[in-house]
Amino acid sequence: MKQNFFFYDLETSGLKSREDRIMQFAGQRTTLDLEPIGEPVNILVKMTEDALPSPGAINVTKITPQQTLMDGVSEADFCRYVMEEIFVPGTVALGYNTVRFDDEFMRAILWRNFYDPYEWEWKDERSRWDMLDVVRMTRALRPEGINWPVTPEGKPTNRLELLTKENGLSHEHAHDALSDVYATIAVAKLIKEKQPSLFGFLMENRGKRQVQRYVNLENPHPVVYTSGRYANEFNKTTVVVPIAPSRNGNVLVYDLRYDLEELLAEEEPRFYPIVKELCYNKCPIVAPLSVLGKADGWRKIGLTQEAVDKNWEILKKHPEFAERMKIENESWPEFPPALEPEQAIYDGFLNDSDRLKVEAVRNAEPEKLVDFCPDFDDERLPELLLHYKGRNFPETLSEHEMEKWESYRRGRLERLLPRFLEELNMIQDDFVKEELKLYLESLA
Repeated sequence: MKQNFFFYDLETSGLKSREDRIMQFAGQRTTLDLEPIGEPVNILVKMTEDALPSPGAINVTKITPQQTLMDGVSEADFCRYVMEEIFVPGTVALGYNTVRFDDEFMRAILWRNFYDPYEWEWKDERSRWDMLDVVRMTRALRPEGINWPVTPEGKPTNRLELLTKENGLSHEHAHDALSDVYATIAVAKLIKEKQPSLFGFLMENRGKRQVQRYVNLENPHPVVYTSGRYANEFNKTTVVVPIAPSRNGNVLVYDLRYDLEELLAEEEPRFYPIVKELCYNKCPIVAPLSVLGKADGWRKIGLTQEAVDKNWEILKKHPEFAERMKIENESWPEFPPALEPEQAIYDGFLNDSDRLKVEAVRNAEPEKLVDFCPDFDDERLPELLLHYKGRNFPETLSEHEMEKWESYRRGRLERLLPRFLEELNMIQDDFVKEELKLYLESLA
């Protein structure tokens, strides 16, 4: 299957992927050489009646719920479209901070609309990538030929709108999804042009198996690692070594910038992010130490080979530390408790029987949903089906189901209302404020 990129971006009703909603989806398919294929995509998605947007988010995007209701498609129709037309076999889905933000929203909307939340990112030679960490490593190790923005206080920043401005790239409307897509493609072209070897290396080594070749517990050795969790001072880049297994087949890595014995001597040592989880399936940006060269690369990230070697030798003397970190990591809650089946997306995979029933739900015509009650094994699915019907096909609900849906919807809106009102009081834009007040009244 011929691979190609699909650059995409979302504007959402808030920052919580399992609770907030997608309001705008935009994207552009390109070749691997970043030449456009076909027309751009720009879709609004109707706000659902069981959700309240974050007024702060609406104030940034200027996309009101009323606009989505007037010009948007339902969540069910949106999911059908992206799975049939966008995330086709061979697609590499990517954007700017998509792995940690946009991809999570895509998983959530697919889950609550009875699609597998993962297949779009791996099945049939599909994959994903993220330009943000590519930008970070380029800035840290191969900054030549690119103008790098700083804040008014002189601190490095990789905000997309500032990066495009510094390099004379078109970016007319920041926080409009399609404008951000074009800006991300322009930044990718800039890096590919100025630092083609690094761009090519990171593209070829973005996948889980490729990363595991460099970072594994069978042959642990130091590697260069770029992550948003690390200090701005060193352009989010350091040298780490794997020390212990983590949940879901991932690995804990130790930042060799630090002397472990000095840390242990502190009265209340804090080990995060000195020890952090590297998730193989989140396109982590890693590279061998050879990428640092003899001196210049080390200087750029504020390290020396001697310091790394010394700290690694000290780490080896304390095998009990790795076991301690493994135990502590297992006790950290991965996600807050789910208040509803929509939020329980990560509470387990579906069995084969339920996967067939889920497929039948999403493929059913509305009239078939009226008396459609599959005997699900997974306890999340019956309630999720009720909510799916209530959001997308309320006309299919029986009187009893309608009462249950309205009870759930009321309870959810009441839970979200205090945050909504608190944020609304801080909005200065009169138009946005009035529109959101009207929207709240319409829901009531």
